[in-house]
Formats: sequence, structure tokens, C-alpha cells
Amino acid sequence: MLNALRRFISDMATPDPPPRSDDERLAAAALLVHIMNVDGVVSREECRKLSELVKDRFLLDKEEADKLIDAATVADRDAVDLYGFTSVLKAKLDDAGRGRVIEMMWELVYADGEVHEFEENVVWRVAELLGVPARDRVRMKQLARGRVGN
Repeated sequence: MLNALRRFISDMATPDPPPRSDDERLAAAALLVHIMNVDGVVSREECRKLSELVKDRFLLDKEEADKLIDAATVADRDAVDLYGFTSVLKAKLDDAGRGRVIEMMWELVYADGEVHEFEENVVWRVAELLGVPARDRVRMKQLARGRVGN
């Protein structure tokens, strides 16, 4: 009984380890954070959509999603380019998984109802780095636009 109590206290005092830099969830979330910030305006709709995407796509609860988003924000801030994130995704995900990352990016781009040229450019560059064909990228853009009615 005493050992169980010690373990419980130890678990409570020890913070969760941060996501590893080769974690595909962290890499994808960092790209989402980047696309949300690239136009210089972060809307409430974008924040809500980011949280929704991370929770739904990675099957996380709110607390886990918030921790991942916090880690992704730090990773994006510290990154010198997008290659670090896309190389992890390219190594860890199949074609369909890489396509889902582009879908998530388009959904976030359209969350506020406006598409900025910087956002489009980042999605295009990431799709190229991930090997997602242009026709698929355009199709995903049209689907995301159709969901928001633009």
C-alpha cells in the first residue's frame, strides 16, 4: 500500500515527457501551428479548428491535445525550416497519411473563411516536400473550400 502511494506521488510530481522530435504527431501539429500563424493573424476559429483536428485525427483528449499543441508551438518557433517536420512525416507515414496532413492543413487554412497567399504557398511547399501530387493537393483544397461554403 505504501509503495502504491509513493508511486502515485512520484507520477504526479514527474511531468509527462515531451513528445519526441521524431514523433509524426508532433511534426504534423507543428505544421498546423505554422500554417495558422503564417498570415500573422490567428483567429478564434483557427484555434478551435486546430484543437479539433489534433484531438480527432490523433485520438487525444483535450488535455493531451493541448500538450501536443504547446509542444508543436515550441517546435515551430525553434524550427529553421519545414524540412525537419516533413522529413519525419515522409519517413513515418504512407502516401495516404501524408495526404491526410495536407487535408488537415487545408481545413485549417479555411477555418477563418479566408485564404492568404502565404498559407497557400506553405501548403504547396509542404505537399511538394511530402510527395503529395499537385492534383491531390488541389482536390483537397476544393473539398476544404466546399465544406466552408466558399
